[in-house]
Amino acid sequence: MAMASAVKVVLGSIAFAVFWILAVFPAIPFLPVGRTAGSLLGAMLMVIFQVITPDQAYAAIDLPILGLLFGTMVVSVYLERADIFKYLGKLLSWKSKGAKDLLCRICLISAISSALFTNDTSCVVLTEFVLKIARQHNLPPQPFLLALASSANIGSSATPIGNPQNLVIAVQSKISFGKFLLGILPAMVVGIIANITILMCMYWKLLSAIQKDEEEATTEVVADEDVNSHRFSPATMSHFTSLNSQEWNSRLESLDMQSAPNINGHVNHTETLRNRIGSTENEIRSASTSAYESARNSNASKEVTIDGASQRKEDTVSSKRIASLDRLGDVLDDQFPGEKEEFATKWKRMLWKSCVYVVTIGMLVSLLVGLNMSWTAITAALALIVLDFRDARPCLEKVSYSLLIFFCGMFITVDGFNKTGIPSALWDLMEPHAKIDHASGIAVLAAVILVLSNLASNVPTVLLLGGRVAASAAAISAADEKKAWLYLAWVSTVAGNLSLLGSAANLIVCEQARRAPQFGYDLTFWKHLKFGIPSTIIVTAIGLMLIR
Repeated sequence: MAMASAVKVVLGSIAFAVFWILAVFPAIPFLPVGRTAGSLLGAMLMVIFQVITPDQAYAAIDLPILGLLFGTMVVSVYLERADIFKYLGKLLSWKSKGAKDLLCRICLISAISSALFTNDTSCVVLTEFVLKIARQHNLPPQPFLLALASSANIGSSATPIGNPQNLVIAVQSKISFGKFLLGILPAMVVGIIANITILMCMYWKLLSAIQKDEEEATTEVVADEDVNSHRFSPATMSHFTSLNSQEWNSRLESLDMQSAPNINGHVNHTETLRNRIGSTENEIRSASTSAYESARNSNASKEVTIDGASQRKEDTVSSKRIASLDRLGDVLDDQFPGEKEEFATKWKRMLWKSCVYVVTIGMLVSLLVGLNMSWTAITAALALIVLDFRDARPCLEKVSYSLLIFFCGMFITVDGFNKTGIPSALWDLMEPHAKIDHASGIAVLAAVILVLSNLASNVPTVLLLGGRVAASAAAISAADEKKAWLYLAWVSTVAGNLSLLGSAANLIVCEQARRAPQFGYDLTFWKHLKFGIPSTIIVTAIGLMLIR
């Protein structure tokens, strides 16, 4: 791409610089508007400065990536409701041997889930959960958040569905899923091991000191139930009152004492009626002999009537006893509503959870067979909403819409920066020195991809350089062309670990951690950069030697 006019180059660079500064320093004193507003401001400046037209700005928004991110967020919310975090908690806590062991488990789980569900999904699902695990063990959140984000990026490099740039590469290169996986999997495995080693070296003393204090501590921290009942955002939890046996017995005794007078009253009333019947019979026997037969007939009629009345009274007493028992059941139901509801809806809950897992597995299988990632994720999200059969607003409110808006502004800003011709000019300058048939050329190519992925984002970098890198390698051999595509996939993905802006996964971890209720933590740009530079350089170099 040729360089634009000098005016557009200068104005486009200013707009991109505004976006970059506000993204790195969201609370900058003279303009503390935050990352989301900063990305929209950069996009607006690109249009106002006429670096791109309004139509080009709308076209720059990558809807498939936004759809994928939205769909995976919704699916993750329903997975959370289906107790996925309880199982993750058991997996992370099962025979845990301290902070270092927990760090390794987070790295492995993050890498594997990212390869299957994309790095963005893994970070959305696991960030707040990792914060609560760290709080439970009284551990500093920083190393575990870095482990989550960096391992998610490294793990996502192994498959075409791991991240959006890999999807672009798989489509353009026509490399099959199996060949893609076999080509990068060794680099990914060793890269995760190297990443764990770097984290251990940087935070060994801190984790060792914390672990020692944890073994000696007697104070309580976050309960296991708080981890297992993880929620992305504050939610109203329904709790039923549990009574001990003494309270249970006292309530039953008070209820019996209240019911007993009523029952005894009914019995005494029945005895009074019977006494009156007896006196009436005596009066009848003392009557004159001449009226005996008529009196006896009349007495028989009265006996039937009185016996019927007595029977009705006894039936009334029985019905009232039954009503009293019903009231007892109602009292028990009021005291233990959770037990009755759990018993009545247990099979429905199990069926619904099974449907959530089946839909999620179906989404994964659909992605594995090559269906459209964005529409597959959205379809799975809508299927879960329909199966839930209730108002979806509480679940949809948990989606980070500010993050989606941030990406919209970033797409426009980056597209405008690409149209200035600066990234293209950089490649034209470095291409003669970026041949992959020797080590120095591979190093130069990796450096160019690293720089552009962090300046212009990894997806635009892949779109800009993919064809040119492949054409340059194809001139050497067909095997080198495939290797060039895999190099591009590996470096552009691992480059996301360099800085906070390097990948969407980093931004998700940062935003989710910052707004987590009660467990919020601010992972700043410089905290990430301190770890990101050595990790990215070492992991990238190791992977380049293992890709085949």
